[in-house]
Amino acid sequence: MASSTPPASENPTSTLRYIRYDSAHEDAYVAAMRQLISKDLSEPYSIYVYRYFLYQWGDLCFLAMDTDPTTGEEQMVGVVVSKLEPHRHGPMRGYIAMLAVQEEYRGKGIATKLVRMAIDAMEKGGADEIALETEITNTGAMKLYERLGFLRSKRLHRYYLNGNSAYRLVLYLKEGVGLMRTSFDPYAPPPDHAHDHLPPAPVPPAAPLLGENGA
Repeated sequence: MASSTPPASENPTSTLRYIRYDSAHEDAYVAAMRQLISKDLSEPYSIYVYRYFLYQWGDLCFLAMDTDPTTGEEQMVGVVVSKLEPHRHGPMRGYIAMLAVQEEYRGKGIATKLVRMAIDAMEKGGADEIALETEITNTGAMKLYERLGFLRSKRLHRYYLNGNSAYRLVLYLKEGVGLMRTSFDPYAPPPDHAHDHLPPAPVPPAAPLLGENGA
């Protein structure tokens, strides 16, 4: 997705600006997000999926805005939506749920800038790691994330409703996070006998099934 062309935000004549989601403009922003994201993702999402993320983690959502030279109106040309919460009683996991850039704005470094903003915000929020899923055929997204340090963690067979498989990618922000055991990990080694007297960790409610946005 990146090219040799400098990101538009570094061009002094560019009208691009990057902002954090503001709930005061919810109606306009959510409508623009849904229109932009629905063009790229393989599954449709209801308004409730957007509200699930934006009501709880609106501060982890960032927008790329540009001014239409003809009308003078500002339009959304890129968006990243994320969340941050403990992962199965283990590490604090950030999650990039949605990333989309308007087609004619691709190749300008916008997606990279948005993802970096989300990573920085999640790291400041105490994230130990950041995860996401992307279709195995989406080579552009794979290259973008791998350039930012994400590693392929798992292949998810027929992960999406359209039958396509996905890779789960993880960016480890702290040393040793990848070795942390979670209460749901069926492949983890047995616990140390010194801790056998401890009660098992409580099982949290199941997360909502969000398809391409799911944890």
